[in-house]
Amino acid sequence: MSSAETNLGPKLKPAQSGWSELWLKEDWWAIWIGLGIVIIAYALFANGDSLKWIAVTPAKWSNVEQLGAHFSANIPRYLTQFALWLAIFTGATTSLGHSPRRFIPAFVFLYALSIAIFALGQWDQANKYNLEPPLVALVLGLAISNLAGLPRWLDTGFRVEFYIKIGIVLLGATLPFTLIAWAGPVAILQASIVSIITFLVIFWAGRALGLDKRLCATLGVGGAVCGVSAAIAISGAVGGKKEDAPITITTVILWAIVMIFVLPLVSRALGLPTGIAGAWIGTSEFADAAGLAAAQSYGGLAGTPGIAGTSDQAVFAFTLMKVVGRDVWIGIWAFVLAIIATTRWEANATGQKPDAAQIWQRFPKFVIGFILASALITFATTTYSLADYNKVVTPALVGPIKDLRTWAFIFCFLSIGLTTRFRELARAGSKPFIAFSAGVVVNVALGFVLSVYVFGDHWRNLTR
Repeated sequence: MSSAETNLGPKLKPAQSGWSELWLKEDWWAIWIGLGIVIIAYALFANGDSLKWIAVTPAKWSNVEQLGAHFSANIPRYLTQFALWLAIFTGATTSLGHSPRRFIPAFVFLYALSIAIFALGQWDQANKYNLEPPLVALVLGLAISNLAGLPRWLDTGFRVEFYIKIGIVLLGATLPFTLIAWAGPVAILQASIVSIITFLVIFWAGRALGLDKRLCATLGVGGAVCGVSAAIAISGAVGGKKEDAPITITTVILWAIVMIFVLPLVSRALGLPTGIAGAWIGTSEFADAAGLAAAQSYGGLAGTPGIAGTSDQAVFAFTLMKVVGRDVWIGIWAFVLAIIATTRWEANATGQKPDAAQIWQRFPKFVIGFILASALITFATTTYSLADYNKVVTPALVGPIKDLRTWAFIFCFLSIGLTTRFRELARAGSKPFIAFSAGVVVNVALGFVLSVYVFGDHWRNLTR
């Protein structure tokens, strides 16, 4: 990632404190946009309507004619969605101090590529080749950035942190507290064990190699929770250097891509039931998109000789472990590490008494949006059973929000690729990769033991 764009969004000057932060800081803009989408979606749902029309995504297709027919029939929806994204993002980035003359053409380019990537991900053979849209976006972006190159001024529209923060707020809407309760104690317990131990292993491995505590914390949570989202949240929470998040993101994605192939391959060789394999993948993968691709890939083997269970069990177990169990730790780690960094690390380094206001300034505010979005959807779904939630709430309320979240994640992953220059990241050396890899070894082994032996009966008999 370019040095100019690693900390996307200008630093606030001292005068830009207090109430002015509400429109001069990226975190708050992410909250206003994300919560605005959730509130509108809920209002429509409460009145028997849905956000589905504007949350358009490419449909499943098997031939070019089907794809062409879909776009031909839905041009007004895509144009409207594009216009809304453009208006919202241009207004926000202009308030943050970025030139609309540079942002607009960059976002047009970004959205056009995103449509193509999303459409490729909807190909009926995409799962077979692990063509998950966010990962395709990352690889394509890396290829363009490092092989072809783009004018640096286009980076104005490739707002990595901005898009992922909006995506995290929308993620909260897809994780109501009721869903966490439905996940049950096993999923939460297993996810908690893995999150804590993986973090500690990576953190102390990094410290043993002489890495800065802030980078160690960013790497640790990147491996323990959800790589891209966690890297950005934690780097800000601990006051990390501008290169800490890009280093972590790159390392996470490399291992996530490896695990797409390794985990299903080993699961098949061992003949693991689909529910157990899904839980192991959810425990040991490092990115939601990569893990979902691996779980879907293994679920497709259900019913073949030696593979017990259903395809739904693989995806459901993965969702409980990764998307519900581990991802909710983003806010917990951000809060805890913001306190530790402010009261311990920096206080010891400067000898100054820590100020509680510094913890608030350091805390990634978009995590508040994540919590509020989750609370709102929790309020909206308290009267529904899990079956009714899946039948009524998901298609009309949560589904459209999830589709818009996917757009935000594609924008983010594509922007990561388009602003990542390998020659600049190479300066970090091999130590961050070694420290993270130590966590990978422990994470995969621990996840296997927990999924197969400790909680094997639960995952083998998993039902929705």
